[in-house]
Amino acid sequence: MSAHTAATTTGAKAPPMTKEERKVILASSLGTVFEWYDFYLFGSLAAVIGANFFNPLGADGQPMFNEATRNIFALLAFAAGFLVRPFGALVFGRLGDLVGRKYTFLVTILIMGGSTFIVGILPTSASIGISAAVILIILRMLQGLALGGEYGGAATYVAEHAPNGRRGFYTSFIQITATAGLFLSLLVILFTQLALGDAAFRAWGWRIPFLVSIALLGISVWIRLQMEESPAFKKMKAEGTGSKAPLSEAFGQWKNAKVALLALLGLVMGQAVVWYTGQFYALFFMGSVLKVDGFTTNMLIAWSLLLGSGGFVLFGWLSDKIGRKPIILGGCLLAALTYFPLFKLLSAEANPALHKAHSEISVQIVTDKSTCSFQFNPTGTAKFTEPCDLAKAALARASVNYTVEEAAPGTPAAVRIQGGQLLQANSPSFARDLGAALTAAGYPAASNPTVVKMANPFDIFREQPAVLIGVLTILVIYVTMVYGPIAAALVELFPTRIRYTSMSLPYHIGNGWFGGLLPATSFAMIAQTGDVYYGLWYPIVIAGLTVVIGAFFVPETKNRDIFNDASSAQR
Repeated sequence: MSAHTAATTTGAKAPPMTKEERKVILASSLGTVFEWYDFYLFGSLAAVIGANFFNPLGADGQPMFNEATRNIFALLAFAAGFLVRPFGALVFGRLGDLVGRKYTFLVTILIMGGSTFIVGILPTSASIGISAAVILIILRMLQGLALGGEYGGAATYVAEHAPNGRRGFYTSFIQITATAGLFLSLLVILFTQLALGDAAFRAWGWRIPFLVSIALLGISVWIRLQMEESPAFKKMKAEGTGSKAPLSEAFGQWKNAKVALLALLGLVMGQAVVWYTGQFYALFFMGSVLKVDGFTTNMLIAWSLLLGSGGFVLFGWLSDKIGRKPIILGGCLLAALTYFPLFKLLSAEANPALHKAHSEISVQIVTDKSTCSFQFNPTGTAKFTEPCDLAKAALARASVNYTVEEAAPGTPAAVRIQGGQLLQANSPSFARDLGAALTAAGYPAASNPTVVKMANPFDIFREQPAVLIGVLTILVIYVTMVYGPIAAALVELFPTRIRYTSMSLPYHIGNGWFGGLLPATSFAMIAQTGDVYYGLWYPIVIAGLTVVIGAFFVPETKNRDIFNDASSAQR
């Protein structure tokens, strides 16, 4: 009996990890860390990228877009990488099931690394106009396609080297890579900023994190060239049982498509929103809503990732003992039940003056509600010019909680603070008058001394940063619960002949669409309701649905033998 089948569903003790298995995990993980590093650089530098690539000059020599629109374009380009990930899953998943796991994710890493390096040398819109934005979006889409093929290949490759009974533990190291890539990107950006200063970083230093990726690419490619094909794939090839049409077999036959659909709705959908809430929405909420400076926000997130990331391996190992479902669905349930109190605690600690204003100061927009738009504008091309929309946008930018009161038809929008006089939104001095009135009522000014601020990376032994790191670490632990066992669970649902294709698509639809669009969707919900916490309903509802669907319709898979396709094809 081989090392891969020594620990079977009969409960035999698993053998220790061999040198070859450690090499497989290390090689797969390092390459995947690099891919995630590349992918997250773009999101972490969205504001700088917006200023450099979405800032063409008009005929009058002035920028065509304001700062807010540039940032929206940059975030849209970031989202484009998520939107194309399922297509990458289809393209590279098919290749992985036809020609092999190893060679497919060699291709993906070359595409990702090449695209990232080109961003570092790409001329800005000041040099080549709108062409800079077009090329950047194409590069971003190539990154998304590559990542769509990378994760499924790495997870499948490691799982097919792991012995039964230890698959959750082995694949949990792949799960660390997404967080490690984010952590690495934040560190490189922060230390580059510290070394160069903010002005030089914004002028040219932002290119350095993209350019250094060429060294990481070389190391990753060299490591992957040393790897062998997975045992399960070689066994399938030797027996001649491979699929000739992985896409049609995986998704054109209901018995397989049904499993992929249940994997999406009963596992990945909830995992995705918990993951993105704990790592990305928390980053957005701290910076954009609570007005914490970028350095402090990134350092708080980095510390929480450092403290909480061991949970990936812990929960991967535990899933081998008690099952994948209890841990993944338990993480979704805990997140859904505790997000509101945790984010309110973040608010109270990060910006006490703003948190107090939210609960004590009443602000209303008095208007004819029929003139108000739903301001979901991911492309930045829509123009909201009605007074109601101007009032909403101004209050959202100031992180003000407000309500909308109906007025007589045709009444132009006005803002009332603490029952005081109405400030007309169509007044030329509205922005100035609103700022003064909010400050007078008790909303903190830009120089707010109560907001948390870290002087250096190790300035964490005070109440504010310590409590915030604690709360953010809890959010990261939820991430590790849902994400640590997910690769093993997905691999075990499908037979070898269509495994790469079948697991990749639900994973990337869930994480690329449900997760990747979470910040934009949640922010639109905040702007619509005037409640800075309302956006949390998006991940709460999705995670809750996953708990229900997963509990009743998704099978437990921890005892399946993926080296025996009759076992791994059980439904």
